[in-house]
Amino acid sequence: MIFPILLPNIFNHPFTYKSNIDLKIGDYVLVPFGKSKIKGVVWDEFEKDKKRNFEVKSVLKRYEVTPLKKTTIKFINWFSEYNIIPKGMALKLFLSGSNDLEKFPKEIIKNSKPYIKNHLVNLSEDQKKSLKKINSSNKKFRVHVLLGTTGSGKTIVYFEALKDIINKGFQCLIMLPEIGLTSQFEKKFIEFFGFNPAIWHSNISKKNKGLIWNKVANGDLKVVIGARSSLFLPFKKLGLIIVDEEHDQSFKQDDGVKYNARDMAITRASFENIPINLITAVPSIETFENIKKGKYEFSRLSKRYKNASLPNYEIINLNNTKLEKQSWLSNKTIEKVNLHLKKNDQVLFFLNRRGFSPNVLCNKCFSSFVCPNCSINLVYHKNKNNLLCHYCGYKSDLKRSCKKEGNCEFIFSGPGVERISEEVKRKFPEKKIQIFSSDTMNKKDSKEKIEKIINNETQILVGTQLISKGFHFPSLNCIVVVDIDLSTQGHDLRGAEKNLQLYHQLSGRAGRTGKPATVYFQTYDNNTKMISEITNKNPDIFLERELYIRKKNKLPPFQRFISLILTGDNEIKLEKEAINFKNFIKNKIEGKILGPVNAPLFRLKKKFRIRFLIRGLKSMKLQSSIAKIIPKYKFSSGIKLSVDVDPINFN
Repeated sequence: MIFPILLPNIFNHPFTYKSNIDLKIGDYVLVPFGKSKIKGVVWDEFEKDKKRNFEVKSVLKRYEVTPLKKTTIKFINWFSEYNIIPKGMALKLFLSGSNDLEKFPKEIIKNSKPYIKNHLVNLSEDQKKSLKKINSSNKKFRVHVLLGTTGSGKTIVYFEALKDIINKGFQCLIMLPEIGLTSQFEKKFIEFFGFNPAIWHSNISKKNKGLIWNKVANGDLKVVIGARSSLFLPFKKLGLIIVDEEHDQSFKQDDGVKYNARDMAITRASFENIPINLITAVPSIETFENIKKGKYEFSRLSKRYKNASLPNYEIINLNNTKLEKQSWLSNKTIEKVNLHLKKNDQVLFFLNRRGFSPNVLCNKCFSSFVCPNCSINLVYHKNKNNLLCHYCGYKSDLKRSCKKEGNCEFIFSGPGVERISEEVKRKFPEKKIQIFSSDTMNKKDSKEKIEKIINNETQILVGTQLISKGFHFPSLNCIVVVDIDLSTQGHDLRGAEKNLQLYHQLSGRAGRTGKPATVYFQTYDNNTKMISEITNKNPDIFLERELYIRKKNKLPPFQRFISLILTGDNEIKLEKEAINFKNFIKNKIEGKILGPVNAPLFRLKKKFRIRFLIRGLKSMKLQSSIAKIIPKYKFSSGIKLSVDVDPINFN
């Protein structure tokens, strides 16, 4: 008998193999491919091109593993079509943890047969109503959005909803936007349920990934908490998906296979015919539009847990106070912070810039340190004493011969969190201070650091946007936004939406236990309308206006955007290729093509980059037309194309 076998590679079709074994769709097999042997899956359709004469090779063996479900195979086919990627690359995402399919690990994961704590939780009336609404339609596919101001107890509500699903023997997936959130979230989960969930993200060891992958495929593992890639686990009996902080931009995968994990989770739930809950304080514009259309159900928690009040806002006008040389904190700000510290409040200085300084230039020759691989300045990291490119990882020492004479004399232009931390240490020498960024909090000791923050052993934090992503710090009652003007610059289509979500999330870290809290905004801008808009207690007002602007200008979510990026080593050759490529495809796609233009980040990892933007109706016809035409165009050697459906960043 012959069978179609899909291989985890760049091919968009299965290959035909023969076997005496009676194989079923979804079976994992080992097959010869070229000179190597490769794992594959028995697919649901044969390759279309049957005209070629080829030798049909034999399947070497079938693995005794629970087969991939037909619904999962359908999802992979759809995922491939929607994101315009080969089916084999989509399958590869599902096989990322299948290290050794022959050896079933004998270790028992603690929650194979979970016993759920039966404790009473005192829910507020708001929480009870939300829970009732979530549970009333928990049997088949539907999207429920749980909206709630930060600190309103959304997690407890969906934990309660989760209990019922687990007790019925189903598996559950909870997706979080950041790896850094998993340790605090895991602790909260164990306290509530009394058993350990499985944790899945890129930092998990290969052995643990294999163990979890097998247990998920078997149906033994009941709850997985994970980042984006957890969506591609081969669940045997998935009963519920939860996407926490659904608005978060981190759910978008920008490297390799590009996809939006939140949107893909919704579609996977529809193929599995199971419910999905989206959790947020300020919804993404797409989710808000779907609520308005009645496509998504929703419930709302309008009050904070135990009626804790939201923080107050205060603007510190930097035009009225002169900053000292090499200082970014005004005297008025320091006075306010001192008042909070006297009350034993924890303080956060917020600046969304890693490192010490984003720009290093010479006082004599005035030349900056630029990445040799990317068209971007190198950032100085004082703690490591090196210059670093945040895009390609290039490192350099802070030493350079000057074009004029001797060595360069450096000036550090602009602050990063390390520089603010130094100033804070000078102003508050007695206090314990911690930088909270991806450079400091994705390490082995980050659990310990978070515990110290929770216990108020660390009195002052200096953090980037990582801190806004759902952490609970009970003593944090003072936030200083060092430079609000910095985050309002730029030409990002989603800039206003991102700021609204960022500052709502950020302010939500403060005043969570009922003590009065204040967020201070340092600014040179006399127009404070923008600050009052992004801190309004009712974000719907802002989102309504943003939707009106998007509709008027035919922007997402009212049209679909697809970004095409051409990369190459030779700038002139790339520019010519871009024009030829546009002429080839422009009348053959179901949308309008804009460009070519140099990407804002024109050079990345030694490659020049040219962008196109295709805009069209929200229909799979757009993807289908692009997928058909691209293979017909033969790119010159050294030039590559990457496709990004529903882009979030426009670098």
